Amino acid sequence: MLDIKTLTNQDYIDLERRYGAHNYKPLDVVLERGEGIWVWDVEGNRYLDFLSAYSAVNQGHAHPRILKVLVEQAAKLHLTSRAFRNDQLPLLAQELCELTGYDKMLPMNSGAEAVETAIKLARKWGYKVKGVPEGQAEIIICGGNFQGRTTTIIGFSDEAQYRDGFGPFTPGFVRVPYGDADALEAAITPNTVSFMVEPVQGEAGIIVPPDGYLKQVREICTRHNVLMVADEVQTGLGRTGKLLAQHWDDVKADITTLGKALSGGFYPVSAVLADDAVMHVLKPGDHGSTFGGNPLGAALAREALRVLVEENMTDNARVMGDYLLGRLKRIESENIYEVRGRGLLIGVELNHEAGGARRYCEALMAEGLLSKETHDNVVRFAPPLIIDRDSIDWAMERIERVFNTL
Repeated sequence: MLDIKTLTNQDYIDLERRYGAHNYKPLDVVLERGEGIWVWDVEGNRYLDFLSAYSAVNQGHAHPRILKVLVEQAAKLHLTSRAFRNDQLPLLAQELCELTGYDKMLPMNSGAEAVETAIKLARKWGYKVKGVPEGQAEIIICGGNFQGRTTTIIGFSDEAQYRDGFGPFTPGFVRVPYGDADALEAAITPNTVSFMVEPVQGEAGIIVPPDGYLKQVREICTRHNVLMVADEVQTGLGRTGKLLAQHWDDVKADITTLGKALSGGFYPVSAVLADDAVMHVLKPGDHGSTFGGNPLGAALAREALRVLVEENMTDNARVMGDYLLGRLKRIESENIYEVRGRGLLIGVELNHEAGGARRYCEALMAEGLLSKETHDNVVRFAPPLIIDRDSIDWAMERIERVFNTL
């Protein structure tokens, strides 16, 4: 029997390599505790979290209010399945719909499940409402998209590694360039049921579309009777400095997917939002989930939303995001190609001669700051939305030192 009190970072890494599937390449730090914007490894070293579990921990680690609800609800009732009703899901549905302006919500667990649900919902609407011939529905998606790892979703990815060895794939998807409204309109046919888009592309390298793009998308979709689907699993709930990133263009998608920060990162909770005109096509038995809408997850999501609003985290993300983006853009390094982002979702793209983003993330880790590379040449910065100016200054000392010396 192992004495876990004596295990080092490397001991845990060796165990994971021996017994775990090798489908991830994490940074070699083993975390055991988190509080606010800080995390600690098993050897007691402290790090500033500049990734927020890919934006799932918007409210910060172990937020005391959400933690209290977790303990209280887990002791009362944690799962019923949807065979029975519970006293938390109706309240979450009301509060989430009133907050976002939608008529209905459908609860799921992971972000990928929310996206799959949106695909099913759009297709069903296309057949039952728009009148598309059965089996011929088309969904337009964007190049560079990342919306999950299911076989359907990777089937419409243009990332070769995500697809390699996993086919055959689900048909019915048409790809257009991201940020190109004219290409979207040209791709629409009588069988097009929806256009699915990330308001800011995360895994593609924090790609911000041209100003007004989502407004053009909204107008095109309305004109052609096509559902606009906004994947806000990563960009939603304050991350970009608006409650939903689509609000930067003052639009409302027909379907919006949420996840990650919906539970403050405590538990897998996701949701699909739509108005009655779309959601009404689903009947009992059409779709479901044993855990989706469970009382524990619903209670956590309710408190996570209250914390987000009452503690003004969205406004803080906008103000601190502008400050961090400005500081990053002032770094003078021949290795930086571009700095871009919105709110506290920021990417630093490196020149190809810089040797890849991984070594920068490793150097930052050695300085006590945790970030992660995406698409080889982009360092992603996405701290919890509770971060303050002093903490950003602390981080920037280390970021500037790494980018100026590596």
